Amino acid sequence: MKKSIVIPVAFFVLIVTVGSCSKDNEEDQPGNDNCVTENMSFAGNIQPILNANCTTCHNPNLLNGNVNLTTYDGVKVVADNGKLVGVINHSPGFPPMPQSGGKLSDCNIDKIEAWISQGKQNN
Repeated sequence: MKKSIVIPVAFFVLIVTVGSCSKDNEEDQPGNDNCVTENMSFAGNIQPILNANCTTCHNPNLLNGNVNLTTYDGVKVVADNGKLVGVINHSPGFPPMPQSGGKLSDCNIDKIEAWISQGKQNN
């Protein structure tokens, strides 16, 4: 009797565990509509992404590539010349960024591209 209960319970635990993992980073999953890109704010949306992934190497004290991503003006320069989109998309002819952390999530790339297409406002 106990053996017949153990297998279904183990199966249930396995399904719940695997199912919960698929919800991790739900916003960043391809094809997921939870990635909101409307009304992107530099201070609220873009700067936090850059602070988490880029400013360790691109700040006033360490200007790798002569790029400072800690200020709106610094980010706007590389957004205007197309380098920001090229490096975060790992496009041919651009050094892939961030170098040490792998590619940004699709959602974060979409947010940066949306901010650029929405006029690169300092908001």
